[in-house]
Amino acid sequence: MSGLVVLLYVIIGAAVVVAIVMSFFVRRHAESVTPAEGWRRTDEVFVDPTTNRRMRVWIDPVDASRHYVEER
Repeated sequence: MSGLVVLLYVIIGAAVVVAIVMSFFVRRHAESVTPAEGWRRTDEVFVDPTTNRRMRVWIDPVDASRHYVEER
């Protein structure tokens, strides 16, 4: 039975490691690499406190959704 418990801990540990690594590569909600065609640039700029990146807010006039694109 202890071998099964060890295997369970290994699987859970691997899942945690995969989730942490993926968090570095997956973009956050409403974040884009480049603005899509038709989005309107706003004057709103902020520094993301978790990544320390300067982000610009873009608005999609079709549905009024906000999108965030890194200012370079």
